[in-house]
Amino acid sequence: MGFFHSIAQFFEAGGKMMLPILLIGLVGLAIAIERWVAIARAQAQTKRMWARVEPSLGEGDFDKAREIIGADNTPLGRLLGAGLAMQGAVRRRDDVEKAMQEGIMEIVPRLEKRTHYLGTFANLATLVGLLGTVSGLIGAFSAVATANPAEKANMLSASISEAMNCTAFGLGTAVPLLFMHAFLTSRTQNLVESLEMAAIKYLNVLSLRTSRAAQQATVQNIRAA
Repeated sequence: MGFFHSIAQFFEAGGKMMLPILLIGLVGLAIAIERWVAIARAQAQTKRMWARVEPSLGEGDFDKAREIIGADNTPLGRLLGAGLAMQGAVRRRDDVEKAMQEGIMEIVPRLEKRTHYLGTFANLATLVGLLGTVSGLIGAFSAVATANPAEKANMLSASISEAMNCTAFGLGTAVPLLFMHAFLTSRTQNLVESLEMAAIKYLNVLSLRTSRAAQQATVQNIRAA
């Protein structure tokens, strides 16, 4: 009970700017949780989809790979679906690669959405904390100016201590938000790299199959001649 009472006293002593900082922290925390769940789910879905479709791609059975992916809406499903759809129409690697690059450009913004707000909220929490401290100090010096000279030192010390609570709370909110921003950015980048690696593996398989088909056609033409 004493712990919560100390928190309440600390919050009350920080002044009216403590509430906006608390709101910023809660919104940032909600965004961080939502993004962490979304990215973790996307990573799990990517692993499962790749485990299912990799054998078919390795064998060059693109029809079966298209059947496995179907209307899958996971990041990897959309990416490979774009490549396989283009492969069914044309067999040139460049055209398929361009289609998959377009797929990556559509997928990445969805993975990164709202994450950048965490960095903005961290800076905002720090600035609001400083603003609360400055406004608190202004009020403290104004009150001290009309106070009894014998009480000025004690009043000024207490007022400064209270004003600094706002800065401490702002920094205490900003640091976790910055950490969560860096963590989520790293997880998102790892997911994007895994998608790009899957795309490269698929393109390599496609190039190998196309090369073999061209060699077989050349051999048949030579034999026919």
